[in-house]
Amino acid sequence: MLDVRRLRLLRELKIRGTLAGVAEALAYSPSAVSQQLSLLEKEAGVELLQKVGRRVQLTPQAEILVAHTTHLLDRLEVAEAEVAASVTTVSGTVRVAVFQSAAHAVIPQALTLLADEFPELRVEITEREPEAGLFEVSARDFDLVIAEQYPGHTRAHLPDLDRVNLATDALRFAVPRRNVGRLTAATLQDAAAVPWVMEPLGTASRQWATQLCRSAGFEPDVRFETADLVAHIRLIQSGNAVGILPDLVWAGQKPTVRLRALPDNPHRTVFTAARRSSAGRPGVLAVRDALSRAVALVALSPAVIAGT
Repeated sequence: MLDVRRLRLLRELKIRGTLAGVAEALAYSPSAVSQQLSLLEKEAGVELLQKVGRRVQLTPQAEILVAHTTHLLDRLEVAEAEVAASVTTVSGTVRVAVFQSAAHAVIPQALTLLADEFPELRVEITEREPEAGLFEVSARDFDLVIAEQYPGHTRAHLPDLDRVNLATDALRFAVPRRNVGRLTAATLQDAAAVPWVMEPLGTASRQWATQLCRSAGFEPDVRFETADLVAHIRLIQSGNAVGILPDLVWAGQKPTVRLRALPDNPHRTVFTAARRSSAGRPGVLAVRDALSRAVALVALSPAVIAGT
């Protein structure tokens, strides 16, 4: 009989690529991972790993076992979800990966709703960039991710994950409330010669914002680079930069910078994703419902935007 725990280690190696990556993800030592995989080879009676340079590579027989292991783990999660759904109390732990602006905007309100309605449910929140969060839900590091998608930007398809839209979030050009020094840009076209704040290279928001500026005829002068949107607000508010901010970042409060419409009124989509095999867990369903209600509670009113 093949050991499920060892099979999971083999699957983790397929996902993460190195023994060190598996060890870090599962809090093992690399030598312990290697030892368990050697035992799995003896159980299977075939070679599972081949050394290629300093790395190891899965054999065709190992790939067969990984495919079956994925199916087996999915079925176990479905069984757990059905057992959990058969009782009346929503309990257990739901691990959620969330990007920063969503964490500021909707997580506090959602946690308040969950604490009131499901006191036995433990919800753990960890900040992750959307790409990392989606991968880690697929890898079973998290149960749910809040992610985002920008106009014209596609994400890698992960067939084991579902997707439920949470909000459609307007993106606006943000400038200081009062002109400070050179920062006199009133529209995107005026912002060719002023400092910008943007998220780090490689993020979907940075790629989209850069392309937007290029479409307006200029390369943005990015002086400040940070994933912290609170820092974006502070830099814009103080007159040191301009930028692009999503409405959700204000969490229902009055904006502290001046917001201008962008060409074609672009929006990003905020969504949640869970493994299809565990999406029916009562805890996951409860968290998704609370997030949906929290978005409705913090949504900006038209009057607030009009007043900026």
